[in-house]
Amino acid sequence: MILLFILILIFCGRGEKKTASEEADLHNDHENNRHQDVEVSSAKQREWGITIGEVSEIRVTSKVTLPGVLTLNQNKTAHISSFAQGKVLSVSADLGDNVRKGQILLTINSPEFAQAQASFLQARARFNLSRKEYERAKMLLREKAIEQKEYLRRESEYEKASTEYGLRESNLHSFGLDHNQIDNLIKNCDSLVPEGHLCEVANPNLSILSTIRGKIIFRDVIVGEHVELKKILFTASDLSTLWALLDAYEKDLPLIKKGSRVRIKSTLYPDKEFEGKMTYISDTIDEKLRTVKIRVEVNNKDNLLKPNMFILGMIENENKREKFLIVPEEAVQNMNGKKIVFLQEEKEIFFPHEVKIKEKIDGSAIIAEGLKLGQLIVIKGAFYLKAELSKVSFGDAHVH
Repeated sequence: MILLFILILIFCGRGEKKTASEEADLHNDHENNRHQDVEVSSAKQREWGITIGEVSEIRVTSKVTLPGVLTLNQNKTAHISSFAQGKVLSVSADLGDNVRKGQILLTINSPEFAQAQASFLQARARFNLSRKEYERAKMLLREKAIEQKEYLRRESEYEKASTEYGLRESNLHSFGLDHNQIDNLIKNCDSLVPEGHLCEVANPNLSILSTIRGKIIFRDVIVGEHVELKKILFTASDLSTLWALLDAYEKDLPLIKKGSRVRIKSTLYPDKEFEGKMTYISDTIDEKLRTVKIRVEVNNKDNLLKPNMFILGMIENENKREKFLIVPEEAVQNMNGKKIVFLQEEKEIFFPHEVKIKEKIDGSAIIAEGLKLGQLIVIKGAFYLKAELSKVSFGDAHVH
């Protein structure tokens, strides 16, 4: 009995010491947690402008950013060369000039052009003569004044002259002359005939016109130069739109769709965005880079963008939206190398809570981890709580 009594005392004593140790640990934990709290009176909260708000949700459109370079809009660019060989008499345009469609850029003296006009007028004269003979042959055939064989001969001559006349007119069109200019050539010729003059109205001076409206961005011609057919004399381009050639990786293809709106940004204009529309997606993938070429037509009405400029294209997919938690950017504070927000525990008590940020958008922070929808946090004035929290190690964090 005595031995049993001693054993009971020993075990009871051990149990009391364990309980006391646990209570001490709990007390220490409580103290540590308490020192992480910041207690701020309502009056001080008003003075600091502390505002409480809920963690909200936002739908973010999936987007991809692609590198690229600007080029000329090839649908609105033209290389201009001469239609005939000849010597340059005058140049009427220079680099940087805005030109309209049909404007004269230079004039050359071309014997080849003069010969083409003369051949046309001769073909026209033969055509008119053969037509008269053919019309007379039809009348004589009805009166049985000529044989069928003679009628067919004249008909054949008329058709041959008609074909040659059309061919010579087409040749003039190849020199850049339109129907009105050819009609004027004919009128000038016809006006000389009643006066007994020969039809010598062929003009050797050929005007080279701009084929589009735009700006001269290339010139390689001077007065007195002999030009050949293949040489590019001017390049004109409408710079109000440009092409952005972007490189997309295979993984980005699900987010890319022809006709999508694209925002173009340049480091030269960090605060500006230029609207673009995707007009082409390559059907092949680069074997080495594993990228796909994307073409975007970019609005450049202010002429700020230049060809060969490096840019970024941002493509948003409206069909792929994700939900994220969002808080004001000023609610997130940096402390000890971590991102924290202040949760409201009670009306006048706040404590820091670590979070992870996905990205920042227009003054807001998208939360990757650490918060739940509807939690109450400090959305304004968190900086003052952070300052008070740094004083905790020097005393109680009670502010009245």
